[in-house]
Amino acid sequence: MNRNIFIAVIIGIAVIVFVLVLGKGKNGETAAPTVSPTVKQAQELYEQAQKIENKKPAEAKEIYKEILETYPDMENISKVQDQLHRLNMGLLFSKETVEGKTLVHEVVVGDTLGKIAKKYGTTIELIKKSNGLKSDIIRVGQRLRIWQGSFNIFVDKSQNILLLKDGNEVLKMYVVSTGENNSTPVGTFTVTSKLENPVWFNSGVVVPPESPQNVLGTRWLGFEEAPGYGIHGTVEPDKLGQQVTAGCVRMSNEDVEELYSIVPRGVKVTVVD
Repeated sequence: MNRNIFIAVIIGIAVIVFVLVLGKGKNGETAAPTVSPTVKQAQELYEQAQKIENKKPAEAKEIYKEILETYPDMENISKVQDQLHRLNMGLLFSKETVEGKTLVHEVVVGDTLGKIAKKYGTTIELIKKSNGLKSDIIRVGQRLRIWQGSFNIFVDKSQNILLLKDGNEVLKMYVVSTGENNSTPVGTFTVTSKLENPVWFNSGVVVPPESPQNVLGTRWLGFEEAPGYGIHGTVEPDKLGQQVTAGCVRMSNEDVEELYSIVPRGVKVTVVD
């Protein structure tokens, strides 16, 4: 064998042996992989947020947001996103004071929940849920927690997702169905029609709310600029995530009922391909 080749082989073997020995622990076990500082920091933040979720939800929310913005490649980042969305909705429906987002309205003579909701651009349902009200009855002097949001809705047809937003902040993501053959119109629309347990008018046939053939489900949010189109529930929850509708945006009944309780008439809906 050529002397130079022989020396190269010997050196190569020596390097391999050195690497293998270096990777062994005291008992001959392979040493645990080093955790990068970035991964460690993300995990520490995640654990911190989990510990304070119940007592300080607003602070936990900010930590989850920091993780999503600073460590987007963190393992199980989708779980962090889900927990943030769950926390967002919990805060929205709670009595918790959120700086810059909530205020207290003291009921005066002549007030009704409808008048208060209209004054602050919110819904009766959201006021009731966040104040633990079982009926529409309110009394003079009663202090009501009001969410001061700027709600808007974003629908991505290519992903079949709907985002509930407060300004630029995503509060929650929902899986939806959109129109087959790209039939859901794109653009910005205004919700002006809101109906509970809507009747479906199908080619001149009236389909009542309780009928299993009523494809609208339990709620309807209709678009002013595109009559006949809107967001509604479904009797086919197994088809969520697909482009199968006649053009409307379908949600599960549970999800559309939640959305319906939050957004007032006049909310803007942006639909993109």
